[in-house]
Amino acid sequence: MGGRRALHYVLKVADRPQTARFFRDVLGMKVLRHEEFEEGCKATCNGPYDGKWSKTMIGYGSEDSHFVVELTYNYGVGEYRLGNDFLGLTLQSSQAVVNAKKMNWPLSEVSPGLFQTEAPGGYKFFLEDKTQASTDPVQKVTVAVSNLQRSTAYWSDLLGLRVYHEDKAKKSVLLGYADNQCKLELQDIGGPVDHATAFGRIAFACPKNELPAIEATMKRENQKILTPLDGHEICFVEDEAFRELSQFDPKADQLLNDAMSADKSDEWFAKHQRQKPTA
Repeated sequence: MGGRRALHYVLKVADRPQTARFFRDVLGMKVLRHEEFEEGCKATCNGPYDGKWSKTMIGYGSEDSHFVVELTYNYGVGEYRLGNDFLGLTLQSSQAVVNAKKMNWPLSEVSPGLFQTEAPGGYKFFLEDKTQASTDPVQKVTVAVSNLQRSTAYWSDLLGLRVYHEDKAKKSVLLGYADNQCKLELQDIGGPVDHATAFGRIAFACPKNELPAIEATMKRENQKILTPLDGHEICFVEDEAFRELSQFDPKADQLLNDAMSADKSDEWFAKHQRQKPTA
């Protein structure tokens, strides 16, 4: 499993300017790539929408060595309904804490040295008040599960993630492919997982020669990869091809700025005295 790695988590965003402000100015991330599309993604990267949309990859460094966030923006959607599926992204960055305080961004200390904040749309982020890691500040992504034992078996036994830590009192398990990678934390919420309309997706890369084995294992166990168990969307991509596609674009930041300036969708809805639809 040494060649497998965690890549990114997908968040649907409705307020692109404020979201960009949060990730760039509060968290201190940089725009790695930005793309605009005239029609929906065949792999439903932007959700079940067939109109114009954009994809922005943002993080602390190259996707070759950092876990990043994919922000998908559908031009015709004004709001998404949050479920209880995504429980937060944890970062190690005292600078992000300083930035949030300077900007008066809502911030609360949930335990000594650990702060909680929210991105536009209500997505939770946890900031560890420690010097930013020299490797990847993104420590873990936490998702809800309804049956911890069954979910742990799926991620560990079938997809090959290693169990790093189990907290029986908190009913959580920490998994990952390598010590220096972002981890996946499963949190048992003791009930059904609701993905609502803001549901995300977690992506992993693996060597090309391992993809057939993953597919064969899923078929043998009568399991699915895209939406298994509690319905979390999972994407496995070929590592070699993805490294070529995910190169840092030095023009990405300006491309995002230009796209936001050219976006007149809010003005159009206001002019016609209508609100952007809620998904």
